[in-house]
Formats: sequence, C-alpha cells, structure tokens
Amino acid sequence: MVLVQVSVIAYPRSECESAQSPPSKAANLELGGICHCSVTDPPSESGVGGCHCMASLECLLDIIRALRMGSCLSAESRSPLPGSPMSPTLGIRKKKSSRKRPGSRGSSFEYRREDPIHRIPGRHFLNGSSEFASLFCQQGRKGINQDAMIVWENFCSRKDMVFCAVFDGHGPFGHAVAKRVRDLLPLKLNALLEGTVDKDSATSLGSGSATTVNSQAVNELGGTDKLKEIFRSFKLSFLKAFRGMDRELRLHASINCFCSGTTAVTLVKQGNYLIIGNLGDSRAVLGTRDEENALTAVQLTIDLKPNLPAEAERIRKCKGRVFALHNEPEVARVWMPNNDTPGLAMARAFGDFCLKDFGLISVPDISIRKLTEKDEFVILATDGVWDVLSNREAIDIVSSAPSRSVAAKTLVESAIFAWKHKYPTSKVDDCAVVCLFLNLNITSYASNMTSSEELSLVHQADTIKEKEISTSNFHDEST
Repeated sequence: MVLVQVSVIAYPRSECESAQSPPSKAANLELGGICHCSVTDPPSESGVGGCHCMASLECLLDIIRALRMGSCLSAESRSPLPGSPMSPTLGIRKKKSSRKRPGSRGSSFEYRREDPIHRIPGRHFLNGSSEFASLFCQQGRKGINQDAMIVWENFCSRKDMVFCAVFDGHGPFGHAVAKRVRDLLPLKLNALLEGTVDKDSATSLGSGSATTVNSQAVNELGGTDKLKEIFRSFKLSFLKAFRGMDRELRLHASINCFCSGTTAVTLVKQGNYLIIGNLGDSRAVLGTRDEENALTAVQLTIDLKPNLPAEAERIRKCKGRVFALHNEPEVARVWMPNNDTPGLAMARAFGDFCLKDFGLISVPDISIRKLTEKDEFVILATDGVWDVLSNREAIDIVSSAPSRSVAAKTLVESAIFAWKHKYPTSKVDDCAVVCLFLNLNITSYASNMTSSEELSLVHQADTIKEKEISTSNFHDEST
C-alpha cells in the first residue's frame, strides 16, 4: 500500500508578482496558487489556504486531478517549456505516456474528425474562410493555445442565421475549457432557438438595412411590442444557454474548472439583426460608414473587467476583493477574501469556480443592433488583438486586406507584429479572430415588413416563451 500525503499550498503574493505581461493582461497571474498540490512536500502551515471545499469529495477529486496534471498556476509562469507535463517547482519528471491526456497538445480532444459535432454542415472552427466569414487563430508564446473560435452558418437550420464566437481560455486547463464551450454552447443555443424558427419565413427578418439601435432603445425596433418580445425571447435563450454551459463545466469529470475558465463573445445574426452575448474581455467591433462615407469603428460590447464600477460593486458585495498590483496599477483584478489569489483580470467568465461565490458570474451582457446599409463587417477577437491594436486600427486592417478570405489572418499577423514592437520583453498572447461580412444587397426589412411577417416573428417569440424553465432564476442570477 502506498500512502500519498496531500497538502494544499496558497502561494504568497510576492511569488505571483513575478509575472511579466502588458498592462491589459497578465495571463500568468490570472489563476495563481490556490489549489497547488504536492505529493512530496510536508503539509503547509496555511492548511487548506483558501480552498474552502476540502471537506467535499468533489474537491478531493480536483486535488487528485491536479496532482496528475500540474498546479493551478498558468503554464507560462510555472514552466519554461510550453506544454511541459510538470511544474519545475515540484522537481518531478513524469514518464512519457503514449496515452494522450484530454486537452493536451495534439490530442484527439482538440479535434476529432470522426466526432459528429465536427461534421455539422456550415460549422467552421479551423483557420480558413467561408462565404460570409474569415477565421484565424494563432498560438502565442505563453504555452499551449488557449483561444478558440467558431462560425456556424445556417444556424437553427435557417439560411439567414449565422452564429459566430471567440473564446479566450485562462488557467492550467483554459485550453480545454475554451474548446469545450466552443463545442457545446452553440449546440445549447441552437436547441433553444431551432424549434422557434418558422422555416417558411426564412427571409422574414431580411438581410438588409434599417435604422441602427442599441439594446437600451429596443422601443425603436420597428416601434412595436412584437419586436421587443423577439429581443426578450432571444435574451432569455442566451441566458439559459450560458447558465446551462457553466453548470455543465462545474459537473464535468475530466476538466478541472476550479481555477480555469474562458471568456466568450458570441453573436447571432438573423437577417438584419445582431444579437450579441458577451462574457469577459473579448470584444466585438463593427466596421461601418459614417455620413461622409468614411469607415468608422463602433464597439458593440463592453470589456467586462473588474475596474467597471458596477462589476466591482457586485464583487465586493460578495466579499471578493478588487485591486491592482503595484507593477500593474491600471489592471484591476479579482481576488479571494482572505488570499491574494487568483488575481483574475475579468469580472465575468465561464468556469473559475474558486471565485463564483465571491462575485464572479457567468451571466452575459446581451445587446441587439439593427444593421444599416452602411454596416460592412463585424470583428470578434480575443484580447490578444485588443491589447495592442485599437478598434480603428483593426477595422482599417480588415478593410485593406487583400481579400475577405484572409482578413482574419491579416489582422492576427498585424497584432503579432504590434506585440513584438510594443512589448518586446513580453510574451506574445494567443490571438483568435472572426470577421463576419454583412450582406448589403438586400433591401430594408423594417420598411417592407408585412403584417404576416410580423405575426411570424411573434409566433417565434411565443414558442420560445413556452420553452422557458424557471425564468425568474435569470433575474435572481443577474442581480
């Protein structure tokens, strides 16, 4: 019989401050130190050091999993070799095994061609392009690529619907979390919406142009309560899909999400409407023409970071702490009540269950926008792009790309070039970009909608409403 002694160590703040990253993100600080486990060290004086769920069997399983796959610190801060199987601080070398671990570099978890999910028509998640979109993702210098992306055309079996999203994972298993959410979140949203779509009215929302509005001016969406109900139904579907996704991550047996997670910026284009669900600090930016026909950038999402007053207030009410490190005074981070860990640089995320009791939430910020004939494309990108490029620079790069098919690749390459020149001593972050090009050739829907088409939209909303389950929980969670 072999007796294994397990101790949980909470690293001091001084060790975490050794990270080197640009002002907007220090990936190697985001998930430091809370559940680091050792099979050789004696028990720490700190005892459980902030891991308040040690009494449960689930936490014990998390610790055993961490013993097998390394500490909760980011790979780039704990190991000089990307994808190294063990942290050098443990002084242990693992024997190489031919059996690949889920989520490891090159493993079948990342991409299984025989998986039915990867054979869905119109679903793209690898570098390349389609009729309406361009996708590109490139690994940085911080270890395994933790970014993911997806474009799903003919979403909900409708020709006028497209789903797009990018995901930015963080923590030791952030790559696995990001890909898990990439694969399952669209399926959940599709299941909630597909049965509500009337295929006989595939052009009922059109693909053209109308007056631009935002989520706080829903009254202008055609000026009818019917269209406001459409937005409400989409919003509830987004909320339910995000909540179900986070719950599934908590219960997932093979991915430790206790101190790993991912952001998500998602977009559904139905006709000439964009419905956007944002979680974290990835961003969506619209390239459009102003009154003088000059290309301008319109940011469609808010970077949900702890420095926002509303986010900071919620976190502090839940006894979480928000403060910046001395060497990064402009980067606010989320910390546990009694430990300077993990220092998460975002206020909302999937996973990261070590902070879910202290103000971190997985409720997306949802908005709707009606397109105009001047709107040309939408850029969805992770913060590896926005850390070094402005919104204006990004739309200029996409608009001047040699062709639409390489627009995303051109933007990523420009971001990597900017990283090397703006932060020459820092490691380049992962970058993922989706460019969705808008169809500008179909006439305005708002001015041509018939009464029968409006009734079709209301039927969709009513069907979604019938599928709601405990919708009051959404209000409780968001507050």
